[in-house]
Amino acid sequence: MPLAVGTDAPAFTAKDTNGNTVSLSDFKGKTVVLYFYPKDDTPGCTKQACSFRDATDEYKSKDIVVLGVSADDEVSHQAFTQKYNLNFPLLADTDKALIKAYDVDGGGYAKRVTYVIDGNGKIIHVDSNVNTPTHASDVLTAVGL
Repeated sequence: MPLAVGTDAPAFTAKDTNGNTVSLSDFKGKTVVLYFYPKDDTPGCTKQACSFRDATDEYKSKDIVVLGVSADDEVSHQAFTQKYNLNFPLLADTDKALIKAYDVDGGGYAKRVTYVIDGNGKIIHVDSNVNTPTHASDVLTAVGL
């Protein structure tokens, strides 16, 4: 069961696509879309990632940070990013610490769940019924941003 709206988002630190350390606290004061997905370079995950890629200008204009998370490693994330020209960080959660903290463990992979976290670290929206091709615009509509 995903975490509930109104709860504090669990703090995290993870490596991104390029090996940089990323923490939730890095984005204090900004809205963060933290989306979990099962596996790099699979049909649904690719559609979902590309929906965020294609909505980058709209997200940036609203000062919203997008972070994708899966249990794949940095090398896999790099290949996925290059193949589809993804323009936002993917976090490597190889030890599944984030997947467990955000209660999206699908038994070895992340369930497809998206959290929207406000600038104070509170979860303001949860989407566990994702339509992969339209997900980026669905999130903006759902949270009224």
